[in-house]
Amino acid sequence: MRFSIKLKFSLFLGLLLILAVSVLSYFVLRGVERNEQTQAEASLAQHVKTVNLRVKQAYYTGVRLEPQQFLQRRGRELATELAGFTGLEVTLYDAQGEQAGTSVQGVPVPGGPGTAEALTYALQNKIAYQSKGDKLLYLAPLQGPEAQMGVVQLQYPLKNAQAFQQTLRNLFLTTGAAVLLLSFITGYLYFNRAAVAISRLKKAAESIRRAEYIPAPPLERRDELGELAEGIYYMSREIESSIAAKDEEQRKLQLAVTKLQALEQQQKQYIGNISHEFKTPLTSIKAYVDLLNMYDDDPQLLLEAKISIAKETDRLYEMVDKVLQLTALEKYDFESQADRFEAADGLQDICGRMNGKAERFGLTLTLEAEPAHIWIDKESFMHIFINLIDNAIKYNVPGGTVSLRSEVREDRVEITVSDTGIGIPAEAREKIFEPFFTVNRDRARASGGTGLGLSLVRNLVEKQGGSIALLDTEGEGSAFRLSFPLIQ
Repeated sequence: MRFSIKLKFSLFLGLLLILAVSVLSYFVLRGVERNEQTQAEASLAQHVKTVNLRVKQAYYTGVRLEPQQFLQRRGRELATELAGFTGLEVTLYDAQGEQAGTSVQGVPVPGGPGTAEALTYALQNKIAYQSKGDKLLYLAPLQGPEAQMGVVQLQYPLKNAQAFQQTLRNLFLTTGAAVLLLSFITGYLYFNRAAVAISRLKKAAESIRRAEYIPAPPLERRDELGELAEGIYYMSREIESSIAAKDEEQRKLQLAVTKLQALEQQQKQYIGNISHEFKTPLTSIKAYVDLLNMYDDDPQLLLEAKISIAKETDRLYEMVDKVLQLTALEKYDFESQADRFEAADGLQDICGRMNGKAERFGLTLTLEAEPAHIWIDKESFMHIFINLIDNAIKYNVPGGTVSLRSEVREDRVEITVSDTGIGIPAEAREKIFEPFFTVNRDRARASGGTGLGLSLVRNLVEKQGGSIALLDTEGEGSAFRLSFPLIQ
């Protein structure tokens, strides 16, 4: 059977308050009772002194008699007189314990075994008292001229004291009950607040267990519960961070596996492509060699064979060179030396080198460059834009243009290379940067294209911390936008 902490706190508070009120009431009432008893004893002792003085005075001023005879003869008179002095009922006893006189009229003097014992005790020159209902019998030695002549008994009323004590008890009972109730309600509300705080901490812990991490401390207090809430919040953050890191590592691992699988597939495709691309020019060369072996005396065939074999050899050389560049790019990254480089000056230099080739094909090469510095390897920069301009020239149309534009946008330098050539179909845009991919294979072979240039360009750009994208163009032509970090 489970009990909530709020119920436990409330029961404990109730028991604690009852114990506190009970102990306090007990000691206060006992203190009041003892105080009244002390005051009564002091008052009775003073009355006994008065009685002794009056008895001695009466003994010495009257006819000289034996103490016993004196008490028997004048006991009743003295008791009545002393009752008037003290305001209490007085009874005198002689040395044998016989009653010599009393001021009590028509009411028997309280007696019994207890009274006899108290009287015997008082006859030994000692003080004794005994409670009888609402009266206190106080017995003290009655001194004679030379020794104790008897006992004086004072009857002290306790009715008022008992009434006062009963009133005090009732007051403590009602006041204590009211204080108990008020304290219990106040304590219940306070403990209820603490219980609510603990409940919120419990809910926060359950949320963390369900992987629902808390965005802030579940409560704000300047005590241990507040510190615990802060601890739960920070624990939630650490767990969330650890889980996020684990998920990120898992994502990276999955991405790495996916990339490895893609690389494996790409490697197989790469080998197949390069084998196919190498086979085409080699087949052409072999065909011409066979023809020459058959017709070695044909001058026209010899001239045609020399031209074709030279062209196919140049194509093979270019393919091998770019394959080696791609391989070197993967294996020897440390050989590149990035440095501060003025992009506008570099583009101006490249355009100057490529302008002659553009003119041979009847093309116009233009440049608009805004001065800007980037961090890049100079040789990589040259390779990137010579390849892009070379492609723009190869796949252009007679009388077309090749345009370069460099501008600064925020913290990036964006360089756009565009042409008015044959363009790139929408279905080929996703594959344009894959090795050996060409939009028009027949024209690529005619122009000496290998399909490796854009793959090499993308790798070089990414190695230098940049990005390259094929832009959407309206009508004919194509455009590439390259972006590099700006150095202020």
